[in-house]
Amino acid sequence: MIGDFLMEGEDEKLPLTPYRVLDLTTGGCLYCAKILADLGADVIKIENPGGDPARNIGPFYKDVPHPEKSLFWFAFNTNKRSITLDLQTADGQEIFQQLVETADFLIESFAPSYMDKLGLGYEVLSEINPRLIMTSITPFGQTGPYANYLSSDLVTWAMGGYMFLCGDPDRAPVWISLPQASIYGGSQAAAGTMIAHWYRERTGEGQSLDVSIQECIICFLNQAMQNWDLNEINSYRVGYKYMTGGGPLTMGHRCRDGYVTCVIMGGAVKAQVHTSKVLTNWLAEEGNAPEWLKDFDWEHDYDAMKHTPELVDRVESCFKEFFNDKTKKELYEKAVESRIMFAPLNDVQDIVEDRQLSSRDFWVKVEHPELGDVITYCGPVAKLTETPITSRRRPPLIGEHNDEVYGELGLSRNQILFLKQGGVI
Repeated sequence: MIGDFLMEGEDEKLPLTPYRVLDLTTGGCLYCAKILADLGADVIKIENPGGDPARNIGPFYKDVPHPEKSLFWFAFNTNKRSITLDLQTADGQEIFQQLVETADFLIESFAPSYMDKLGLGYEVLSEINPRLIMTSITPFGQTGPYANYLSSDLVTWAMGGYMFLCGDPDRAPVWISLPQASIYGGSQAAAGTMIAHWYRERTGEGQSLDVSIQECIICFLNQAMQNWDLNEINSYRVGYKYMTGGGPLTMGHRCRDGYVTCVIMGGAVKAQVHTSKVLTNWLAEEGNAPEWLKDFDWEHDYDAMKHTPELVDRVESCFKEFFNDKTKKELYEKAVESRIMFAPLNDVQDIVEDRQLSSRDFWVKVEHPELGDVITYCGPVAKLTETPITSRRRPPLIGEHNDEVYGELGLSRNQILFLKQGGVI
């Protein structure tokens, strides 16, 4: 019965096709269940009557604000079904418990103890379904002094320490322009959920997962934590610089149509010395290299662990106009030809037109009959030879699958109509 939701012609040979997920998340946390949906699980997105709040997050299709046209919603809800259900009503809670009976996973992002207050906490639900895996995603986890604090993407980004490292050193920290923190939480929650699933397949036992978005962010701080623990060095913002023992080096260079990344570096890294020599020769060919730079000993005179800020300024000033006069394409083609460490800083248009992504069929076109259009989505992040995953169907409309799902519970059309009229669904 679970496989019935697949559209005609769809490949049912997917990793999680036999399993069902109840999705009670919102915002970036929606990404958790989307990952499971892409893997083939029957994900039922449960929304309040009227729709999930994330449907009101812009931008919108054709710039028309509408809960059925949110591009944010589109991005995180492909392959899901949608039902509406008010969990604050007695009837809604009873119906939810019936849904739990046939569910394998429950993903939620309510405030700590909210589900317990509704009588739908893990202890209650695990009595109904001992195999249930319940994943709870919150800003600071279910316990601790911050557990019940209200938060936002900006707040958790800051409290996780990542924001302190973003931006220029002479200015205040900056927030990345698109929501990130809750998406990190959703991705890590999906990984944790799969670990719990592996354990259940071995033992038959379900369990609850407590996912803190703050802690997920901290895990992405790279060596910053160890740098403090071992050296008592508080990592700091370097903007578009690359930090070395001898001080920061410029990493992002403005060119004629955008930016490119290339670190002019010397020392013991042979590939980097090669890069600097090739760029110097190119500069000389165009008659723009000063005499001292033509004979510069990149290996010994520009050691990344010992150079001074004054020497860095002198070297980098030679390349500033050079990059400004070239396009990303021109620079990149030379980099490929000369095998140097260099890359364009891609904007969204560059990504969409990228030959590498097109050659791997990364982009997936999904029909939206309700819009009379076809929209391009990101494809799966992993290509599986035996169980290929992809975006098979568009995101659901509000309560689009009420009749399907509630029919599976044995409710008649009259009962469904009665529940709708009563505001339960």
